[in-house]
Amino acid sequence: MPVKLFSLHNVPDDEAEEVRELLRSNEIDFYETPAGNWGISVPSIWLHDENELEKAKVLIDNYQQERLNRVREEYAQLGRTGRHRTLGDVIRENPLRFVVYLAAIAALLYFSTKPFLDIGK
Repeated sequence: MPVKLFSLHNVPDDEAEEVRELLRSNEIDFYETPAGNWGISVPSIWLHDENELEKAKVLIDNYQQERLNRVREEYAQLGRTGRHRTLGDVIRENPLRFVVYLAAIAALLYFSTKPFLDIGK
């Protein structure tokens, strides 16, 4: 009986591909279900044989721990070299987008609070 192994919801493409390759390289038979036409279903990786579930879970747990360590080290390296992105970098890359977002937030806050401020008048 098929068993759900790994949800692909909010999983980066590179991680999903690495999980697929991990399962292929260990000869674990699997299939995927997509998010559907409107993206409201949960994409997942399923195993055909539930007897392979424990082996696959151990492989994925080890992979995720290795990935966590690797990504943390990459982030720390970027911080040490001063190359990680900051809010200032994002604003400098696209200042018009920042101004538009800021104006939209200000308008939303104004129209959300204005009726309550007018109650006492």
